[in-house]
Order: sequence, then structure tokens, then C-alpha cells
Amino acid sequence: MKILILGAGMMGRAIAFDLANFSKFDTITISDKDNKMLKEAKRFLKNKSIGYEILDSSNKVRTEKLFREYDIVISAIPYFFNYFLTKTAIINNTHFLDLGGNNKVVEKQIKLSNLAEKNKVIVIPDCGLAPGLVSIITKDIVEYFDEIDYVKIRVGGIPLKPIPPFNYQVVFSLNGLINEYVEDALVLDNKKIISKQSMTDIEEISFKAPFSKMEAFVTSGGVSTLPYTFRYIIKYLDYKTIRYPGHCNMFKSLLELGLGSEKPIKMDNKDLIPRNLLVKLLEEKIPKKGEDAVLLKVMSKGRKNNKEIEIEYEMIDYFDGKNDITAMMRTTGYPVSIIAQMINKKEITNKGVYTCESIVPTDIFFKELEKRKIRIRKKIV
Repeated sequence: MKILILGAGMMGRAIAFDLANFSKFDTITISDKDNKMLKEAKRFLKNKSIGYEILDSSNKVRTEKLFREYDIVISAIPYFFNYFLTKTAIINNTHFLDLGGNNKVVEKQIKLSNLAEKNKVIVIPDCGLAPGLVSIITKDIVEYFDEIDYVKIRVGGIPLKPIPPFNYQVVFSLNGLINEYVEDALVLDNKKIISKQSMTDIEEISFKAPFSKMEAFVTSGGVSTLPYTFRYIIKYLDYKTIRYPGHCNMFKSLLELGLGSEKPIKMDNKDLIPRNLLVKLLEEKIPKKGEDAVLLKVMSKGRKNNKEIEIEYEMIDYFDGKNDITAMMRTTGYPVSIIAQMINKKEITNKGVYTCESIVPTDIFFKELEKRKIRIRKKIV
């Protein structure tokens, strides 16, 4: 089988690296509209047996032509392409996976499920870290319990050497980060799916040193379809992002000034989009390189065989210095690579549009993470 990766940025490179090291695809190709990005990806991937293609995904004719040459396509480009790419994949009988990033786009993708089934195509959106890896952990919880009181998901990518004032490092799109901070989050509460303002409800959360005192706060996007999938199974479900203490209130003050807005304002007789200014300033001030970690904690409580039980999943994943791969690249890129390999090995066969919590076999997935030294500690109390 042949597989194509769209996007030669950090996540696309991580996906290609994992496929080159673990998969049995006959052909692995990475594409990007920017030849400079492809050259950087080629240097990063060194002597891996990977092909490189120039592709602007907004070019419908060229995209359709390239899709017809591949069995599976993985999108590691901005979420707003994903609906068009999903339709293109289905029409051209190509399996499709993406890293998600927007609930409304995923809703539209799911509506294409009948067409995908008819064309014998598998589409799985939201295959990254959150949603993605956390969705599969939630599936594991649901498969274990008879009744579930709550599932509380906490995830965050952080620098190992934080630099004030934000104590943050760019590990994915800053526009994506701002979306998580400004859009409302979904919370499942007793069969009701409610919206909650992001950057609220700060709590303290602890891991082993040096992460013994962190903060977590509500953000959007991390649960994606989980509240809908498990609406009548889990009584309460929410998601919070982990950061160093103080990050939330400091960043929130910028957004309260309106700097996260995409609505133009007049300045010196010119239209200025506040978010573009904020992204530009952040790009100049926030580090883009450095060792990082991804912290994850998923807490749950329920009953099995009439016995009350609590289960906690915990992960601390670190920057891979040997291969120059960030923890965020590992924990976002490797899951989608693993899922694509499951399709290749026919461990996932159902045709249609499915989310991770609906279709990914948990036991195989966790074993594959272990092979990559991504270790999730599961503690049952």
C-alpha cells in the first residue's frame, strides 16, 4: 500500500519518521506547498526511504490527481482543509485520517459517513493527542466500567526550561492555540452537553518533580465528539489544558483586550486584524525550539461488578534528543501513524467515517505506543 502525508511541518515529519521506522507501506510520501519546508523535512528525515511532492492542497485538480495515486492520506495541515480533503478522499476511494482541531469540521465530516461506506473508504478524524490518544483512553475506560460517574481529561505540552512571562514554547500552530483559548469548550453533565467558557475554572494538578505544581484550565477542542459518543454512558466529562502556574491569567488578559479577535479594526485608515498582530508578536517572543514534555492525566470513577473503583491514567513523555523530535510531535504524530498502520494491517476494516473512540482497538494501540516508549501508567484504586 501507498501512503501520503499532507504537510511537512513538525507533525508531518513526526508521522513520516514513525511510518519509516515501523510501517510496512510500499511507498511513503510527504507533501507540502512550500519547497523549503520539504527540503527541511528531507534533512530532518535523513536517509529514510521517503518521497517528496510539491502540493498546494487548495488546488483541487492537483489534489484529486495525487489522492488517486495513494491508498491512505494523512492530513497534518490546518483543520479548515479537512472537510474538502475528506470529500476528495471519499470520491477517489482513498482512506483518510487527520489531526482534527475543530468540532464543527468534524461534524461535517461525520455527515459523509454513508458516502464513505458506499465507496468502501475509512475516514478517521481527530487522530492526534487530544482529541485522539485521549479519546482512545476514554474508550478503554468505557470498556472497563459497568457505570461511569466521571472522566476528567488533563493534557498539556510544556517546555522543560520555561522562559517568562508565558512559560510556554511553540509546539504547534499559534492560531490553533488561540482557538483553544477563545472558543467555548464542551462539557458533558448528566446527559446534557453544555458550553463552558475557555480559560476558566483553574485547578492545581501535580506530577513528579519538576512538575509537582502545575495548573489546568478549561479549553476547547480536546474532547471533540466524546460528549456525543458517550452522552448516555458517562455522567460527567470535561477537558482542561495543563500549563505552568500563572500562564492562564496572563494569556487571558491579552484575549480580554480583544487581541484574539479576527474582526478587523481601523488603524491609520487601514484594516488590522488583532489576532494576526498577536500571532506575530508571540512568534517573536515565545521560543520555538527547546526540550519539551507532554503531561497527561485522565481520572475516572465508576462501578464494576457493583464495586466502586477509580482509575487514573498518567503519562509524562519527553523530548527525543537522539532524533530531535519533540514530545508533542511524538504524542501527536505517532498516534495517527499507528492508526494508519492498523488500516494497512486490516486491524481496522469498518468503512465509513468514525471517530477514534468508536473504532480504534485499545489493546493494540497501547501496545504500539509502548514500542515507541510512550508509556501510559494505568492505576486502579
